[in-house]
Amino acid sequence: MARALRKSEVGSTKSEGEVRKVEKRSPLELDRLIHERLRLGIVSALAVNERLTFNDLKRLLQTTDGNLSVHARKLEDAHYIVCEKGFEGRMPRTEYRLAAAGRRAFEKYLAHMEAIIKAARP
Repeated sequence: MARALRKSEVGSTKSEGEVRKVEKRSPLELDRLIHERLRLGIVSALAVNERLTFNDLKRLLQTTDGNLSVHARKLEDAHYIVCEKGFEGRMPRTEYRLAAAGRRAFEKYLAHMEAIIKAARP
């Protein structure tokens, strides 16, 4: 079970009793969480739609249930997207929307990609 880190552990993660330093990311590095193809597709789709259902995303991204579930969970764990589960009649319905942190991360990612493109062009 997760626990809050003490001040002395900030910048570290605790895994199975050992403390390891978290790698600091260079401002030149892309956000690897978003950069992966399917996760970029999820975040992009949610950036232009207020919310999408699981089936909408699956159809749009042409992926499987399992693949979409795994990648959506990673984005949810990072607080980039919000998952809301409910029922429509007797049918389960899962909807996703982009969280504020996800929108900021996506905008930063886009700015970074635009800078790379601009620098690569003569």
